[in-house]
Amino acid sequence: MRDIRRALRELIGSSRHAEAADVAELLTSELVTNALVHTDRGAVVTATLGERGLRVEVRDFATDPPTPRRPSDDDGTHGRGLVLVEALADAWGVRQQDRGKVVWFELDGASPPRC
Repeated sequence: MRDIRRALRELIGSSRHAEAADVAELLTSELVTNALVHTDRGAVVTATLGERGLRVEVRDFATDPPTPRRPSDDDGTHGRGLVLVEALADAWGVRQQDRGKVVWFELDGASPPRC
């Protein structure tokens, strides 16, 4: 995860976008954790930065779609990943693939201003 966080920070760049980098790290960590815990088959992370902002995709190799749920107090720290994604991302979704799925999110304000 450390390498992924560092790569996101390098991609986003400027300290003016530190908040976006923090959110991107958190959401990416949640999606990767979900992929590892719920699929037990690894994950592939892709991040792109364009005019519209940052898009992060986490691909896993299980076909079951993720199900957002509202965690209870009895859940401890479990069950909050997709709730955070829903709350903090500007957009998110799931795309089925032949072998698995991609869970993605976008942050609109992550890209540096154009000159």
